[in-house]
Amino acid sequence: MSFHLAPSILAADFANLGNQIKTVSDAGANRIHIDVMDGHFVPNISMGEPVIRSVRSITKLPLEVHLMISNPDFFMEEFARAGADSFIVHYEGNNNLHRTIQKAKDLGKKIGVAVNPATSTPVLEEVLLELDLILVMTVNPGFGSQHFLHSTLSKIVKLKKIIEQYTPHCELEVDGGIDASTILLTKEAGATVFVAGTSIFKSPLGITKAMQELTALLNTSTPKS
Repeated sequence: MSFHLAPSILAADFANLGNQIKTVSDAGANRIHIDVMDGHFVPNISMGEPVIRSVRSITKLPLEVHLMISNPDFFMEEFARAGADSFIVHYEGNNNLHRTIQKAKDLGKKIGVAVNPATSTPVLEEVLLELDLILVMTVNPGFGSQHFLHSTLSKIVKLKKIIEQYTPHCELEVDGGIDASTILLTKEAGATVFVAGTSIFKSPLGITKAMQELTALLNTSTPKS
């Protein structure tokens, strides 16, 4: 099984963004995770179309755009033109989830659905077969540098079993508080893609060594119980 790191540029130094994206790319990043926040769905405002377009111009890595916004349908075409390769929308902030999923597919983009820590797994049953990715938020969305919520591990385990049974092509991603102390916990629970921001871009080890440390942990064989 392949495991992938998705550095989140929310934690990057925007004055040096191009160099930092090149660094994570050279260090083996699988994709770039871009958090879009609107100050309504989550209590924070982050980046939008200009940043997506700028990042697209400096990397060939897939751009995964995490839409922590109300009414994501309104922005998908704009972000697709800017260079997004895939979208992640939230179950909790969507008026018509099936329509949003179809819109992403009509644009030729991969689509994932994120669930917040308090959201139970059955809400995804009706759209599961349509998805390329499920994202389990391991913190409450809106800000970086939050502490990992261990209560989300059981949700990862449940979703992994459902994916294996019904849609094995679907990736299972985790986002929030992912660092050297938590990445193995989520891997063992069943995650295959790991969003990490602060632990990469603000690591005292430096970006390259932080990426190498996390990659080494992902490549560590998990002992069978």
